[in-house]
Amino acid sequence: CRPPDQRPPHRLLHRTHRKMSKRAPATVKDVPADVFIKEYAAHLKRSGRIRLPKWVDLVKTAHFKELSPYDQDWYYVRAASIARRIYLRGGVGVGAFRHIYGR
Repeated sequence: CRPPDQRPPHRLLHRTHRKMSKRAPATVKDVPADVFIKEYAAHLKRSGRIRLPKWVDLVKTAHFKELSPYDQDWYYVRAASIARRIYLRGGVGVGAFRHIYGR
């Protein structure tokens, strides 16, 4: 093996980069659920890709609830939660979501 000063520069840079980055890239499974859902909901709201329905302030989240959610961004939070659930367990159907989020 050559001494460090005689190694090609790209190899030396790669070793230095490996030493500097102690954390591996995070995936959805590495991030706690509440943190991911909060951040992804904020991203969905900022991006403007989801249009809120007109009835979003009138709807309840389950048949046994009396009021609509207090959080104004509940629709984005629910969408982020569903997206996380689909990512973790692909092939989840409507029946599973009905069971998870209330009947």
